[in-house]
Amino acid sequence: MAGAALLEQARQEAWSDEQVVRRVLAGETALYELLMRRYNQRLYRVARAILRNDAEAEDVMQDAYVRAYQHLANYEGRAKFSTWLTRIAVHEALARSRRHSRFQSLDNEEESKGRVMRSLASAGRNPEEAAYDRELGGVLEQAILKLPEDHRVVFMLRDVEGMSTDETAECLNLSPENVKVRLHRARAGLRKDLYARAGATAAQSFELHAVRCDRVVNSVFKELGLQG
Repeated sequence: MAGAALLEQARQEAWSDEQVVRRVLAGETALYELLMRRYNQRLYRVARAILRNDAEAEDVMQDAYVRAYQHLANYEGRAKFSTWLTRIAVHEALARSRRHSRFQSLDNEEESKGRVMRSLASAGRNPEEAAYDRELGGVLEQAILKLPEDHRVVFMLRDVEGMSTDETAECLNLSPENVKVRLHRARAGLRKDLYARAGATAAQSFELHAVRCDRVVNSVFKELGLQG
């Protein structure tokens, strides 16, 4: 069966990861694309959370997929395929981070601001709502990137990707209790940062801008029959 037709069949019949893996190992290698497209977002997010750099995150994704393909026969199914794959990406990203010995400064990341949280914008939003979603996503991303690495990665896997405590623990070689502690601290750190940002701008909230002020005044004068 041609690659495109095979991919379409897999999508239509909602083949599980394990089904796809078995068929890839049996020689239907075109199906590996399906696995990559299923987990591109997750791998990007976890790599980006560790490395804080778009280009580096993409490199890690590619390395992780290559390594996973080369060792696909070693996947035994004891954990979910998604967990196994994510663990490979985490290890690749951490190894790259250690080689660099330090993270890229946040000051050099303006061009990629908001990408990690891009999924906050939902379909069907009007332009004003979409712009607000992008702005909110940028604020959240900056707050997430300020977290310590060990808290940041746990937050991304648990609260952004929706992985369970046990899956996250397996990906990061942590105990479930450690995952819970780090997640609690990550959420506390985000609350503190976001509340600080909100407090700094609270005085500008719900401002009555000049155009609206004029409109109200003019409407009242018109209703009362007064001359301005």
